[in-house]
Amino acid sequence: MSLDLSSDDFRSAIGRLPAGVAVVTLRWRETVHAMTASAVASVSLEPPMLLFCVHVDARFRDALDDVDTWAVSVLADDQAHTADWLASPGRPAFDQLARVPHRPAPLSGGVWLDGAAASFDCRTSAIHRAGDHDVVVGDVLAAEQGEADVGGLVHLRGRVRPVR
Repeated sequence: MSLDLSSDDFRSAIGRLPAGVAVVTLRWRETVHAMTASAVASVSLEPPMLLFCVHVDARFRDALDDVDTWAVSVLADDQAHTADWLASPGRPAFDQLARVPHRPAPLSGGVWLDGAAASFDCRTSAIHRAGDHDVVVGDVLAAEQGEADVGGLVHLRGRVRPVR
């Protein structure tokens, strides 16, 4: 076993851990911003809390300094195209969701994606630096389940895959 673990070696190994795929949105400077996240997890049931991770250099991270509410849409098994689009580098800052059906989230100012497996509105309770990412922990303000027969997406070995 080597103690000189490269980021490529780590990425390859951790890529074998399936991770759910979600889109996180918020409204900042009169614009809805969105990002695909595969590091989303439930933190607590009492009170209800969840977390997501964001790269420290991301535009979305900058927005979190000014905005404390955000929305999460857990992507359904037929929304891989949305995950890919909102994870693509260089996408425009404005009208990111023009091609993605969505509706205003009830409390956060973000949006919930139509057809999602589940959606949440959250308020930031803590942000923790963890290497090149920040872990954003939020209190869940509202939650909604999608259609009963909808599956989800997982990120595995560098690809987004549907599961039911």
